[in-house]
Amino acid sequence: MEIEQTALPGIGLKHEFTTHHGRRLAVVSHRGGRRDLVIYDRHDPDRACEAIQLNDEEADALVELLGAPRIVQRLNDLHREVEGLVSLQLPIEDGSPYVGRPMGDARVRTRTGASIVAIVRGGQVHASPAPDFRLDAGDVVVVVGSLESTSAVADILSGG
Repeated sequence: MEIEQTALPGIGLKHEFTTHHGRRLAVVSHRGGRRDLVIYDRHDPDRACEAIQLNDEEADALVELLGAPRIVQRLNDLHREVEGLVSLQLPIEDGSPYVGRPMGDARVRTRTGASIVAIVRGGQVHASPAPDFRLDAGDVVVVVGSLESTSAVADILSGG
């Protein structure tokens, strides 16, 4: 799929693409942080029939809703393509030394070479969490790496 990027002087950036069914969509990223989801008229691709303004929280929610199933699909595709790649879903138990602490405190990638690609909390997927993302009991950490490195992450998250 081809995504066209257009600079909008004084406004920000516009990214446009055409769906498989021929619908034209765009996301306008304003300098102030607001995002507009633009749906173009089916019969006139130059006329917007709907523009939905999204604040940061709404844009994040939309990304999570659309991105979570894609992350799982991509991981499954990677498993088929890359021999030795493993992904584990590791629950954060009440007794974990990382409950209430930023994820970066565990230094998972540095210590094991594995990567935390998502955290599932209350049914919501937080893809590519930043090191300052605080872990809570009940979170499920999705980690990708070799069998050895992902097992080491399980040990770290459970015992330090």
